[in-house]
Amino acid sequence: MSKKIGCGGVFYREFTKLNGFTDFTTLSVVHTHYLMLEMVLFLLLVVVEKNFHFIDNKVLKYLLFYHIGLNLTVFLLTIRGVVQVLSLDASIAVLIGIAHLILGISIVLVLISIRNCVKDSF
Repeated sequence: MSKKIGCGGVFYREFTKLNGFTDFTTLSVVHTHYLMLEMVLFLLLVVVEKNFHFIDNKVLKYLLFYHIGLNLTVFLLTIRGVVQVLSLDASIAVLIGIAHLILGISIVLVLISIRNCVKDSF
């Protein structure tokens, strides 16, 4: 996990420096997307799992769906950033929106599973 996180930051810094690009690019948010959406979220899920034991096969499918959405989001943000730095004419906003939608749906399903488990434990 940390290699993916570090690669996003290094690629952003070196690619923009190599191309003399100083404006905003979505490459700058690849690093934070991975850091927050992968590491921090799953550390929080470990704490919740330890207390409420909510993970079952259904939740594992939701988390797999989440990982697909996360990796697709970061991949498309990287492509969009490269397009911005190279001043190419391409729009992938719809695909990024779909990837974010996958993230949103899957995290809502995980949160509903946590809510149901917490409600059952009281």
